[in-house]
Amino acid sequence: MHRASRRRFLTSASATALGASVLPAARAQATLNLRISSSMSADQNAAHYIWFQRFQSNLDKGVGTKIKLDYFPDSQLGKEADVVQQVKVGSIDMMITGSSIWATVAPEWGMLDLGYVFDSYNHVAKALDGGVGESLSKILYDRTSCTCLTWASHFSARSVYAKKEIKNLAEVKGVKLRVLPTPAFIETFKIMGAVPTPIPINELYTALQTGVVEGFEHDLGSVLSYKLYEVTKYGWLTEHLFSPMVVVIGKRGMDKIPADLKPAFMKAVADATVYQRATAADKGAAAQAELKKLGIGFNPMLPAEREKVRGEMQTQLWASFAKENPPTKPLFDQIAAAR
Repeated sequence: MHRASRRRFLTSASATALGASVLPAARAQATLNLRISSSMSADQNAAHYIWFQRFQSNLDKGVGTKIKLDYFPDSQLGKEADVVQQVKVGSIDMMITGSSIWATVAPEWGMLDLGYVFDSYNHVAKALDGGVGESLSKILYDRTSCTCLTWASHFSARSVYAKKEIKNLAEVKGVKLRVLPTPAFIETFKIMGAVPTPIPINELYTALQTGVVEGFEHDLGSVLSYKLYEVTKYGWLTEHLFSPMVVVIGKRGMDKIPADLKPAFMKAVADATVYQRATAADKGAAAQAELKKLGIGFNPMLPAEREKVRGEMQTQLWASFAKENPPTKPLFDQIAAAR
C-alpha cells in the first residue's frame, strides 16, 4: 500500500472508530423538538399561550434542554380542522385548542358544547378531573391514537350581547343572535326563543352595524379583542357554555418522548394546568371590569330561568345527543353529580 493511501486509510478508520464511540452519547444528548400549534396569538390575552408559557417553564426546570418546544401561534400551521389531521398523522406533535374541534373526529366530545351542561369552570374541572375527562380521553385515543394531555379553561363562559337590553327569557324571544355554525349552538338558542343566525366572526362587526343581527353570543375576551363593545351596549350573562381548553398530542409525538422523561413531562403539563385555570379566572374578571368601563351594562341570568332552560336542554337536547352517542349517557350523569 502506498504511504499516502495507507495514511488516508488509517485516518478514515480512526474516524469511523471514533464516530462509533461518540454516536450513542450524541444521540443520548440530542434535543427532542416538539411542534405545537395554536389558533390564538402569543400574548397574555390568549388562554392557549398562558398555558404554553407555564408548561415551557415547568419543562425547562424538569428536563433542561432535553426537550425543546416550537410554538406556532395564530394558526401558522393551518386551520384547526387541518391541524387535527396533522396531529393524527404526526406532522404536528401537539395542539392547544378548544374541545369543539376534536368533536369532528370523536363526536362524543360534542357533549361539551351543549348549552347549560356546566355551571362554572370549577364545575368543569370537578367533572373532568373526576372521571369524565378520562372517559372522553379514552374515546379520543381509541378513535385517533391521540392523547388528551389535559383540560384547562378559557377566560370566561359564553354569554349573550345585544344592542338592546335583555334581562330575561321573554326579552330574548325573536332576537336575531349570531351563533357559531354548529347544531348544538343553533338548537340551544332555538330552545331559548332567539333566532340563531350563523355568521363568520370576521363579519360580525359589520352585521351588527347594518342590523343583519341584533346581538351575538361569545366570551368576554373576544368582545374586547374584536371591539364588539363599539356596536353593542348590553351583556346578558347567560353563561350558557363553559368550553374547556384542551391540549392534545399525537401518537408519534408521544412516542418521541423517552420513557425516563415522561414523568417530568406529565408533571409539567399538570402544573401548567393548575396555574392556567387560576389565571384564566382572573383574566375573565378583568375583562368584565374593562368592558364595564367601556360602557357595557351587564345583567345576570335569573337563577330560576337558568334552571328552567337547563331542564329544557336536558329533555330536548342532551337526551337526543345521548341517544345518538350512547357512551355519553353515563357522562351526563357524572356531570350532574358533580354540580
